[in-house]
Amino acid sequence: MTRTEVGERTDAQVQSTRDGWRLLAKVLGEHRRGLAIAVLIGLVWGLAKITSPLIVRQAVDTSIRTRQHPLLLWVAVLLALGVVAAVLTATRRWYAFREARVLETVLRERIFTHLQRLHIGFFDRSQTGQLMSRAHTDLLQVHGFVVMIPLTISNIAMVFGVTVILLVLDPLLAVVALAPLPFVNLLANRFSRRIHPAVLETQQESAELATVVEESVSGIRVVKGFGAEAVQSARLHVEADDVRRASLRSNGVRSTYLPLIDVLPAMGLIAVLGVGGHRVLNGQLTLGDLIAFNTYVVLLVWPLRTIGMTVAHAQRAAAAMERINEVLSIVPEIGEPATPRSLPPGHGRVEFTDIDFRYAAPAADTESNENVLAGFNLTIEAGTSVALVGATGSGKSTVARLLCRFYDPQKGSIRIDGVDVRDLPVRTLRHAVSVVFEDTFLFHDSVAANIAFAEPDASVERIEAAATLAGAHEFILELPDGYNTVLGERGYSLSGGQRQRVAIARAILSDPRVLVLDDATSAVDPTKEHEIRSALTTVLQGRTTIVIAHRPATIALAASVVLLDEGRVVATGTHDQLLATNVRYRQVLAAWDAADAVAH
Repeated sequence: MTRTEVGERTDAQVQSTRDGWRLLAKVLGEHRRGLAIAVLIGLVWGLAKITSPLIVRQAVDTSIRTRQHPLLLWVAVLLALGVVAAVLTATRRWYAFREARVLETVLRERIFTHLQRLHIGFFDRSQTGQLMSRAHTDLLQVHGFVVMIPLTISNIAMVFGVTVILLVLDPLLAVVALAPLPFVNLLANRFSRRIHPAVLETQQESAELATVVEESVSGIRVVKGFGAEAVQSARLHVEADDVRRASLRSNGVRSTYLPLIDVLPAMGLIAVLGVGGHRVLNGQLTLGDLIAFNTYVVLLVWPLRTIGMTVAHAQRAAAAMERINEVLSIVPEIGEPATPRSLPPGHGRVEFTDIDFRYAAPAADTESNENVLAGFNLTIEAGTSVALVGATGSGKSTVARLLCRFYDPQKGSIRIDGVDVRDLPVRTLRHAVSVVFEDTFLFHDSVAANIAFAEPDASVERIEAAATLAGAHEFILELPDGYNTVLGERGYSLSGGQRQRVAIARAILSDPRVLVLDDATSAVDPTKEHEIRSALTTVLQGRTTIVIAHRPATIALAASVVLLDEGRVVATGTHDQLLATNVRYRQVLAAWDAADAVAH
């Protein structure tokens, strides 16, 4: 790596750190009222703490030495100050933790909402573990720092207050006691510069570890199916070692600087005892003054010791905000229209006009960033059904993704009942177009809640009607708790055919204008496919439907068939017509039939 490249990387890191601090300051500003209350309480607490040594001095000089005042009076005053300090400590902690939790909740909701708005392409390239780490682990770092803010400010105020009092009591002894402070400040600055990159590396490696764990748990069936437990264990071992090494480097920085920051104030206390003792013996200082002086120096020890801890918390929080800002700063590629339109009355006429589309980065079903669709034109009349057929990579699923605006084409337009989908609010569009995906995902919730996923307030009658239309009502009633039966993760407690029928019911609950079945039967054993086909026969009637399929029995459900090849429409007709007249159509079906035979 050249010196220029190193300089550029350093500048980028500095700018990224600044962005993290700016975001942290902005977020803290939004909660300044609660934090200000906690800080104010902390300042009063500090006042109570620094008053105590003065009371001790008076007790020693006027009660113990001269017996001018009863000792019990000063004991009562100290007890009262102790009670006040304890109450203020509890109150300060409550406000600090409350604001920290509120801020953490707000940030978590902001991250989650932003993630929901981001385009599908972002998730194609992102690791789930990394995103989860930002939404959980990094937020805990911010929470820990916010809790420290009122205590840190009150400690700083206490240091200034004690410094002034010490200078008033005995300037010479004050200089002796405060001599280590510049060295503490120097060490704290050096510690801050070194700990930040170490902390950032630790948090990054922890996110990588979380990714391995998340993938292993989510893909446990694949792991077990291939007997690859040892492979995943080896991956985990590598990532765990990386976390260990990064953590040890971070702790190495702490172990180098924190003991020095810890011991310097104690050296001031030793100097005070030595110099101050001689001044008492020489009559230049009263015993009460020395005791008060020592008490104040002891009071300084804890705030000065916490400087390193505070700096470490701040750097971890800044690193966390830096990582959080990486997500929050991403601009969604699929945005709301500047002037939104509504759908006119209609039954779902769909027009694809001169569509060119390529993925910004290699996606799961593409080998390059070349056009997946090129000059794609297709019109589907309202209330009709069309089957899209083609080889792998021909663009079938991409058509469905563009219709839902998971992506926008680089060229051309897509219209529903005459309105460009880019002119529709995203929520309106995705209520008008429902998709049953190839990989059925059901949530760990009741069957009814899964069906009513997009409309949680849907009535029982509507849920059951959608299930009946999808051919799912009868088997749902046979489940242990009927519609209230809670499904296992991803719905694996149901068979493949049952999961698909629940997914179909979920898609049609909102009565969409356009229904897309993206290989809805491909994951189901061909011997069980009839369970879904019978449901689809009813669902397709009078509804604009796009059926992406490769099995002849499913293709035959559609009124017409469109053959795609290299991103273009190359043939149209009924299934029987194309089977009889189109060689390419027969080749595609034969290839899919061979793949099915291998899979099953």
